[in-house]
Amino acid sequence: MASPSPSASDSGQARSSPLKSPRARLILLIVALALIVSGVLWFIRFETFGKYQESTNDAYIQADSITVAPKVAGYVDRVFVKDNQDVKAGQPLALIDPRDYRAQAAQSVAQIDVAKANAAGVVAQIAEQRAAIDQAQAQLAAAEADAAFAASEVDRYRPLAASGAETRERLSQLRNQAEQARAKAAAARATLTSAQKRVATLDAQRQQALAQGEAARAQLSAANTDVEATVLRAAIDGRIGDKSVQQGQFVQAATRLMTLVPVNSLYIEANFKETQLGLMRIGQPVKVEVDALPGVELIGRVDSFSPGTGAQFSVLPPQNATGNFTKIVQRVPVRIAISVGPETRKLLVPGMSVEVSVDTRSARNAADAIRREQERHNAQIRR
Repeated sequence: MASPSPSASDSGQARSSPLKSPRARLILLIVALALIVSGVLWFIRFETFGKYQESTNDAYIQADSITVAPKVAGYVDRVFVKDNQDVKAGQPLALIDPRDYRAQAAQSVAQIDVAKANAAGVVAQIAEQRAAIDQAQAQLAAAEADAAFAASEVDRYRPLAASGAETRERLSQLRNQAEQARAKAAAARATLTSAQKRVATLDAQRQQALAQGEAARAQLSAANTDVEATVLRAAIDGRIGDKSVQQGQFVQAATRLMTLVPVNSLYIEANFKETQLGLMRIGQPVKVEVDALPGVELIGRVDSFSPGTGAQFSVLPPQNATGNFTKIVQRVPVRIAISVGPETRKLLVPGMSVEVSVDTRSARNAADAIRREQERHNAQIRR
């Protein structure tokens, strides 16, 4: 059997031991050093920056949209806007036929005039009644004078009749006249009292007429409010969306006709896991990436936190006290304010998906502070 040649043996050793080459060893050393440096740099960045970044893709652009609905019912006379139109605050959106409500306002005006006329008539009656009171007082004074004179005549003739100087028949006549005078005085007094009470009755009627006038004015104010409400105006600057109203359509009060979206006041609602909120604080910076704008980074800040998890405000919240229980990490809505330029704002609409990352480094020492505070609190309780 022939032995292998020296050249074939050398080539086999070179292929089986590449690390014996100085060049290969240098390359491997450089690669190892690069990996070690990269690992150290990654660890330093993670400890100083990465672990303080809380991100989620369960986030969407939102806006506090306003539902446009009429306060009054009626037929739509005109529609001044179209779908997706930008409008300013106070701009007319639609008009409901105002003729019925104007007629109600005119009726209230007529009722006010009637109430004024009734009040004026009662005031005239009061003036007339005061004149009647003056007359009754004069008649009472005359009757009382006649009664006093008749009584004095009776007193003067009584001793004369007793002595026989005058007849008893004459005394009887004087007594009769005195009784009649007293009766006339009593009647005059009653007439005066009735006339005085009549003034109070007329004054009550005047107050009633004035009250009817106030009620009519209140009805007029309500009618004018209804007339003004026939014109539907934009409450804020925004864009018309989901318009369902048409000219000639009959609409009821509080029926949604369209939606007004404040496209200049957009924000983000991000649903973070409860385990991500420990170091999150209001005012912390946020990086935002919109799915519709790849490669574009928006800047925002944490604006507020929801007072409860999303499950707490659902229509059917979970009842964990019944049946079997499986722990699920809850999510808390966090509102994020964003700052964008006018060109970018034109492309953003509510409902778009975004990814957000909150930089929580400003609260890096908060966990230790909370822990120390709670330990002090627990120690005070145990005492």
